Amino acid sequence: MCEWQAPDREVEQLVEGRHPDPFALLGPHETPEGLVIRAFVPHADTLEAIEADGRVIVELTRRDDAGFFEGLVPGRPAWARYRLRAGNPGGAWILDDPYSFGPVLGPMDDYLLVEGTHKALYERLGAHPCTHEGVEGVCFAVWAPNASRVSVVGDFNQWDGRRHQMRKRIDSGLWEIFAPAVGEGSIYKYEIVAADGRLLPLKADPFGFRGEFRPATGSVVARTDAFEWNDAAHIAARGQGAAREKPMSIYEVHLGSWRRGEGNRFLTYDELADQLIGYVAWMGFTHIELLPISEHPLDASWGYQPIGLFAPTSRFGDPAGFARFVDRAHQAGLSVILDWVPAHFPTDIHGLAHFDGGPLYEHADPRRGFHPDWNTAIYDFGRREVANMLIANALYWLDRFHIDGLRVDAVASMLYLDYSRRDGEWAPNPDGSNDNKDAVAFLQRANETIYAEHPGTVVIAEESTSWAGVSQPVYAGGLGFGFKWNMGWMHDTLDYLSVDSVYRRWHHDRITFGLVYAFSENFVLPISHDEVVHGKGTVLTRMPGDDWQRFATVRAYYAMMWAYPGKKLLFMGQEFAQRGEWSEERSLDWHLVDMGPHHRGTQLLVREINRVYRDTVTLHARDCDPEGFRWIVVDDREQSIFAWLRIGRDGDAPVVMIANFTPVPRPNYRLGLPLAGRWRELLNTDAEIYGGSGMGNLGSVTAISEPAHGLPASAEVTLPPLATLYFTWDPGPAEPPLAKARRTVRKQTN
Repeated sequence: MCEWQAPDREVEQLVEGRHPDPFALLGPHETPEGLVIRAFVPHADTLEAIEADGRVIVELTRRDDAGFFEGLVPGRPAWARYRLRAGNPGGAWILDDPYSFGPVLGPMDDYLLVEGTHKALYERLGAHPCTHEGVEGVCFAVWAPNASRVSVVGDFNQWDGRRHQMRKRIDSGLWEIFAPAVGEGSIYKYEIVAADGRLLPLKADPFGFRGEFRPATGSVVARTDAFEWNDAAHIAARGQGAAREKPMSIYEVHLGSWRRGEGNRFLTYDELADQLIGYVAWMGFTHIELLPISEHPLDASWGYQPIGLFAPTSRFGDPAGFARFVDRAHQAGLSVILDWVPAHFPTDIHGLAHFDGGPLYEHADPRRGFHPDWNTAIYDFGRREVANMLIANALYWLDRFHIDGLRVDAVASMLYLDYSRRDGEWAPNPDGSNDNKDAVAFLQRANETIYAEHPGTVVIAEESTSWAGVSQPVYAGGLGFGFKWNMGWMHDTLDYLSVDSVYRRWHHDRITFGLVYAFSENFVLPISHDEVVHGKGTVLTRMPGDDWQRFATVRAYYAMMWAYPGKKLLFMGQEFAQRGEWSEERSLDWHLVDMGPHHRGTQLLVREINRVYRDTVTLHARDCDPEGFRWIVVDDREQSIFAWLRIGRDGDAPVVMIANFTPVPRPNYRLGLPLAGRWRELLNTDAEIYGGSGMGNLGSVTAISEPAHGLPASAEVTLPPLATLYFTWDPGPAEPPLAKARRTVRKQTN
């Protein structure tokens, strides 16, 4: 055997997929005898290295029947690149050798990943169609520091893990390869051999931009960087002013069940853009919030057990379709919020669990790396590379898809080491405390990074405990979120309204208590998907009484909610008072809107309160400011009446809300008001158009200088049964200048 030839042992290792460094063996290598070219091409009987014009450089010798070839080119050839021409009885084909190309990644990628600061990690890891060294193909890169071998396998190499064994970057544990001639639409996974030699189940790409339609689990080569956007005006407007001072009325949607197509099929992203966006805009909401749309294997998880964090689910189409959906929403004046799930991930064998043979993305200690409630894994938030991946994922959705905000699921489960664990199932910190310091640091850094990189976006926490400072800045010791879901308000108000009106007087504090802490955080008031499943019924079915009373109570509740300090969120179907619990398996009960006045009336009421909330600055500009709220009637428990004043900025007319949560009309109810004069009725949930009885105040009331409820003026108000009213001070139209001039002239003439 010549010195330039590969040792038999290394050839054997390669064809068996056990070679520790395939790039050290395959491809071109300079030797004292000349340039050696080695290649592994299964099914080839002959193999030649050729120049671009087809001229033969050298005929390679087959050393192993599995497809290992090598040949010597004496001297130092002047040509820059070679190709391979293979042949067998079926014909000939030409290919580029992946082992003839240099690295895709660089030292800076290694450094930033290990440091945990690679903000554009999604631009480097995953599958990227590109032109590398003058050849078109796909750059693949994945992090698997403990693996002894990683190969990319797919429909382009017959799922043969020996053909695209990747180059390991020792400094970071990244693996990479350029696969020439591979293009968009190719299906692939990673074949990983653990450090102990175990061949693991094939893994989907953690940074894959597209996944196969379930139940298939492969990743699909796709681009997410080439979409042409038409939302510049929306993005510019988003950056103007503080989100806490803007109207935020959120329509929460599960894309798979808002509406279905024929045969109960999923609608596409484009069909949803045609139907959903127009509806939400017509309803007057300002935001659409989508339950997680990251790729997930199980429909019943609603997306909360994601596998492909970087892939919009293929249930509704490709990534470009989702980009068109967001673009259409922005052009309609709607912002888009995504549910984001860094709290846990499923243990499906094709996912992140034990990715390279042991704990990698998950914490190695099951007391911190396994979630007993959901039988899922928990990220190792203290590992820099893992935290880097999650933060880069958040930035990816904001960058590539122009998302306007993220709602972070299950934050409480991240904050506490003993969350949902009994004694002995968790380990405290050295000082005995139960806070997960790694998760806290991760959330703080994620929020700081998101707000710095994408000003104008919002990050909202679903946090169900009394953790202090969730929506306070990190520099002030907070977690740095923009808003927090007010779970206490939601539970208290629904509990109050589920009680028969006769007994509400004994539960009065369910409404009043929330104002004790209403300004401790920047709150969103959520009536979410969690409140209309698992036997809870719907908002409508929780209400006591006959059908008329139920609908009246729902309308009064929504109007009170929209006047309550905080941003608003309503889950789909509740805007028309759906009767049946939500199911991810079918469409909403849209036929109800056409059945009688009540469902349609509730829908029209929500549309109107959205308009009033959006157009009345006083109702949203100081949602998070205690100076924007004052109780008027707080202690009328005998009649179950509540009234408060919303105060805007200088020059904004005040707005009064008063709610009667009994079926008894209250005529001549004296209501304290801050100003004498005319108070226009902005809203009456008992109006006939909404399905009410039509009782009201003929459009306005007049306040006189008679003190009541600690205010200098008051008016007698008719309170309809189970109804909420809004009044705004209306001094009357300003006198036109011409009329004023004429009046002055008349005075002077007389």
